[in-house]
Amino acid sequence: MRSRWWVLAAVSLATFMTYLDNNVVNVALPTIEQDLGLTLAGLEWIVSGYILAFAGLLLAGGRLADVFGLRVMFFIGLAVFTASSVAAGLAGSQETLIAARVAQGVGAALVTPTSLALIRATFVDARERATAVGIWGAVSALALAVGPLTGGVLSENISWGWIFLINLPIGVAVAVIAAVALPAGTRSRGIRIDVPGVLSSSIALFALTFALIEGEGEGWTSGLILGSFAVAAVAFAAFLTIEWRSREPMIDLRLFRSRVFSGGLLSMGLWAFGVFGIYFFTAIYLQSALGFSPTEAGAGFVPMALLMAAVAVFSPQLARRIGTGPSVAAGLALMVVAMAGLSSTGAGSAYLDLLPWFLVFGAGGGMLVPLTDVIIGAVPADRAGVASGTLNVSREVFGLLGITILGAVLNARQTAPTMTAFLDAYQFTLLIAAAIVAAGVPVALYALRKDRTVETVTEDHRDPALV
Repeated sequence: MRSRWWVLAAVSLATFMTYLDNNVVNVALPTIEQDLGLTLAGLEWIVSGYILAFAGLLLAGGRLADVFGLRVMFFIGLAVFTASSVAAGLAGSQETLIAARVAQGVGAALVTPTSLALIRATFVDARERATAVGIWGAVSALALAVGPLTGGVLSENISWGWIFLINLPIGVAVAVIAAVALPAGTRSRGIRIDVPGVLSSSIALFALTFALIEGEGEGWTSGLILGSFAVAAVAFAAFLTIEWRSREPMIDLRLFRSRVFSGGLLSMGLWAFGVFGIYFFTAIYLQSALGFSPTEAGAGFVPMALLMAAVAVFSPQLARRIGTGPSVAAGLALMVVAMAGLSSTGAGSAYLDLLPWFLVFGAGGGMLVPLTDVIIGAVPADRAGVASGTLNVSREVFGLLGITILGAVLNARQTAPTMTAFLDAYQFTLLIAAAIVAAGVPVALYALRKDRTVETVTEDHRDPALV
């Protein structure tokens, strides 16, 4: 029993590192720019390079874990991520730093889906697995807030390189724990990599992520962005065709017939839409309207994240009592209430005026953690890796959509370069975000309602017409 919880410790720490590096660099960018003499394009690609590689390869990483073994891919991903973190921390030029950030994204794309699949494989008992996912979710929630705070403190007081070098001791510790605790990996016999599916899905995700990241700067109607969206659409259509016809598809498309799987992914996506949007635009509000420094703005989110983490640990018990559907719906509803409440704050508000709404938001966000276990549990064990990759793609893409769509709304609403106009646009944007997240409440109640039978797609349910 003890070894199972050491497995959880290893995968939780590994996930913490990868989630941390998703947002740790933002507040350190001014220091990095000054030290390395970065161009504007270089500055953008330090952030974008990581996200592009991470989001673009998540599905591929999950399927590689299913085929070559969870332990093998976990160690490969961990080694790539840790080594590239050291390279990033020691980088002396923007080219080296960008290349290292891309390599970090590759490592993270291997580690993240493998981590959830390892939890699924290690914790066979449903109650234990729900508890393990709750702890994993709590650690992930902490990374969201600790990232900006860590980046600010280290870059302002020590050196920006340490926001990456700190991953070295963590990575070594994870490797030692995992070497002892992880069971011996076995490769799936007779299963081949769906190379066309891997390539088409990666191209689609790369192109979509690039368009969402660069659309604001390049212009949404520019040839580059419209072309990227077109490439994403064509590649996605090709991916669906390939998977439908393949005898050994990367993703069994019949998974999406599962109400639980599809509805769970949509609910998780709407959660990410709200969380990413709140962090991004409220951080701007804290600095622009209330005069917070980057480090202070990062610290302002810590109470929210701490409560989110605490609720995440206990939310599986609540889900068992009232059902996953009502629990997830209630969490999304709390997030909606919090966003509506934050929309009432303005230039004269103090941090204590925002804190109650931050806490409500954190409590609501933590209540969605059981959704992860439900989604992973709705697929066969040999598809857990790619299902985990799909779940994380939903989080990343919807999170980017949150920043992109809400950013477009804010810019369209802000009619003048004044604080009054910005506050009006910010408050309006929060209400739009609340309305979009609110759509997840009926989705969760319908898709995650209890049935007499567990809705899991297995080999026994295969339709001969699709084989």
